[in-house]
Amino acid sequence: MAIFLDENSKVIVQGMTGSEGMKHTQRMLKSGTDIVGGVNPRKAGQQVDFEGGTTVPVFGTVAEAMKETGANVSVIFVPPAFAKSAVIEAIDAEIPLAVVITEGIAVKDTAEFFAYSQEKGTTRIVGPNCPGLISPGKSNAGIIPADIAGGGRIGLVSKSGTLTYQMMYELKEFGFSTAVGIGGDPIIGTTHIDCLEAFQNDPETDAIVMIGEIGGDAEERAAAYIKDNVTKPVVGYVAGFTAPEGKTMGHAGAIVSGSSGTAAAKQEALEAAGVKVGKTPSATAQLMREIMQGLKK
Repeated sequence: MAIFLDENSKVIVQGMTGSEGMKHTQRMLKSGTDIVGGVNPRKAGQQVDFEGGTTVPVFGTVAEAMKETGANVSVIFVPPAFAKSAVIEAIDAEIPLAVVITEGIAVKDTAEFFAYSQEKGTTRIVGPNCPGLISPGKSNAGIIPADIAGGGRIGLVSKSGTLTYQMMYELKEFGFSTAVGIGGDPIIGTTHIDCLEAFQNDPETDAIVMIGEIGGDAEERAAAYIKDNVTKPVVGYVAGFTAPEGKTMGHAGAIVSGSSGTAAAKQEALEAAGVKVGKTPSATAQLMREIMQGLKK
């Protein structure tokens, strides 16, 4: 099992023919992702050859790509100015999962397409400004390097791309059911809580790592959710423990909300919910290592 993405996922790439889209489509293919099409209205009807002998057709619209291929996931590498219309097109086509990699999308645009997705109720959005998600050995939708860690029974949800990679590397001896990079913008689609709920319900996830950061109150809300709903062991890390008082993180979500949510306050909320919190990523990984070794006994 995995959450949101598995070996049956059929993936299309909006913006596949751009430089980032081409590069990461190649990497996703190499990691075993079933990429069934690209979308670019100006190049509809063409085909793109990738290394390894894979030829991917280009469609004019998401709806057409879904009709022809049965696609159920779109990964979006469209420049910020056009990202909103690309996401809305995916929502209109009722694709179940849209992974928005693009960074620098105006908050107003994200607010509008997220509200639209909620209204329609058929498309889960991951991102924007995120590395996507990976169910190692099954599928990889986004830019997470596929060779950091294999499949296993840890679930990971993280606001930070680089900390997603580090945590996967630190815990590679155990492996992951799914790792989800939710992005650090002020408005995101899938939240910590959405992932916690899915991991709690996934019979093949035994324990969960949650990575947050200073600013905002997402981690405090997640702590309240864990306390009431999550029975699996959870460890947490809050990026920004060493930031001087009043400093903000580089992520838009942390900047906009200022220093309202300090690392110490978040740690306190999480620990009150029974979550063990590490002071560094490595210390957090060690807490999870101990939990996993305990579960093996």
